[in-house]
Amino acid sequence: MKTTCEIMVQKVLPAIRAEIARTIISEHGRTQQEAAEVLGLSRAAVSQYLSEKRGAEVYLSEDAQREIRKFASQLLEGLDLKEQIIGMCNICKYIQISGWLNKNEPDAGYCVLCGDQVKQ
Repeated sequence: MKTTCEIMVQKVLPAIRAEIARTIISEHGRTQQEAAEVLGLSRAAVSQYLSEKRGAEVYLSEDAQREIRKFASQLLEGLDLKEQIIGMCNICKYIQISGWLNKNEPDAGYCVLCGDQVKQ
């Protein structure tokens, strides 16, 4: 059995990063390089997110996308490392609680970082 964190990192994190990159570029008029710097990634990685070579296999609900767009705006305003980590963890929890995990990975275990178990 995989833990919740393993599933989220392998499947959902790329989709979150892709949505953040798209938001930074399309809604805030920034470049791929600027998006890469905000996300701590290479410009090539951002390009792969935008071209759907990464992060395209997971469908995120409109509500989840809205939360991710809010977080992207906060990232551009400037967050310290702790705030960035908390923000990403909150999005991860939001997606878990929204039902994505239970629908797609019903045997998922506990989240080892936050100690929460997604309720069925």
